[in-house]
Amino acid sequence: MKSILRSLRISGPALLLLVLTLVFSACGGSGKTAKKLYIFNWTYYTPDSVIEKFEKEYGVDVVYDSFASNEEMFAKLKAGGADYDVVFPSGDYVSIMIKENMLEKIDKTKLKNFGNIDPEILARSDFDPGNEYSVPYYMGAAGVAVNKTKVANYEHSWSIFSRKDLAGKMVMLDDMREVMGDALAFLGHSVNTTDQAEIDEAKALVNDVWKPNLLKFDAEAFAKNFAAGEVWVAQGYAESIFAEVDKSRWNEVDFFIPKEGGPMYLDAMVILKNSKNKDLALKFIDFIHRPEIYAEFADYFGFPATANVPARALKKGDMWYTAEALAAGELKKDIGADLEKYNTAWQEIRVGK
Repeated sequence: MKSILRSLRISGPALLLLVLTLVFSACGGSGKTAKKLYIFNWTYYTPDSVIEKFEKEYGVDVVYDSFASNEEMFAKLKAGGADYDVVFPSGDYVSIMIKENMLEKIDKTKLKNFGNIDPEILARSDFDPGNEYSVPYYMGAAGVAVNKTKVANYEHSWSIFSRKDLAGKMVMLDDMREVMGDALAFLGHSVNTTDQAEIDEAKALVNDVWKPNLLKFDAEAFAKNFAAGEVWVAQGYAESIFAEVDKSRWNEVDFFIPKEGGPMYLDAMVILKNSKNKDLALKFIDFIHRPEIYAEFADYFGFPATANVPARALKKGDMWYTAEALAAGELKKDIGADLEKYNTAWQEIRVGK
């Protein structure tokens, strides 16, 4: 601005008018800053390109914070101090958040793209009958990434974590329902069992057989450790792994959903009851389910377009796993007061009992 003013011979009121004009122009002509939409989502879960398109179309700024587990997300929200609009919990936590009166009802009359969602996915959203409080985002599962240049002759099975020859070169998620669910599925039990004997059996498998071979439990840096070569086998999410591994090395990675199945997640988009931007939040949710936007999301992360039917015809990229690979999996559910059985088992695993 200084260079412009120096080149003009303007005095008094005319100069003041020019300054005000330039200032207001820099603010979009209205003197107001762009509205903000506050999103709390999993790490590596919405492409920057999608966020940028939404910002441009609606003239808003998206503030995007991330979490590594449902437990972390829930604890932060319950502790207060964070005003988010749209949050992405898994189905079992949608149920918990409904019971805790944390969510705003979804006005589906404002979602013109709701009809794009796979009816089977809607039917599996029994954690929120009728989708009163949530809109499905993605159904998937954590799996196992193996560095093929370091590990040979392995099964596509959770049994890989029993291999003593790989001790110190493997990690599993620091996520109670995921790891316990893996063990339960391997043992032939439901990932949602409330049978104490089955939970104890899974705890013994994790604690006595798998844990001694692990470098650590880690839900935050597992992908970075894998990409750096510090670990050769990592339980985790495909999108995280391939975001960290250089594209030139993708052919060195084998990512698979174990044959025994395991916990699946159906993540949803919800609007918090204390949201200050509920209408804008609905626009964002509807934007996600435009077929071309959902296809862009799925292509970016190498996902099958599990939740959006028309997007499947628009996908162009490869997939790290197929929808069929999820067939043996089981969605995690809210098990109510019985969750304490898992908490106790997990605490004993984590403190080394």
